[in-house]
Amino acid sequence: MSITLNHTIVPAVNNEAAARFFASVMGLECRGADRHFAPMQVNDSLTLDFMSVENPVGHHLAFDVDPSSFDEILARLNAAEAPYGNDPSEPDNGRIDHPLCPRGLYFTDDAGNLYEVMSPK
Repeated sequence: MSITLNHTIVPAVNNEAAARFFASVMGLECRGADRHFAPMQVNDSLTLDFMSVENPVGHHLAFDVDPSSFDEILARLNAAEAPYGNDPSEPDNGRIDHPLCPRGLYFTDDAGNLYEVMSPK
């Protein structure tokens, strides 16, 4: 059996709000919160479980996406007037010229999670 990541816990100020924000940017359906988590099904094999914690410390989560998905994510960030950038130390500089791929960006949530989205074109 190959090793795949099944799920990870994502710290949040408010788990349901964080899951809704992530879903709105990434174009995913948000099911809402259950007892402790707001699970977000990213794909067939990965779930992000957003969990409210008192003093969240952000994580870095990176995603490869196809060019059309990248365009859609960028359009949703712009429509929401959510900051993004091409550098993890400047995730609000409005640039998408990523150092590791032709196009990429970072955006953050209110818990300090740093999301990276990379496209091959």
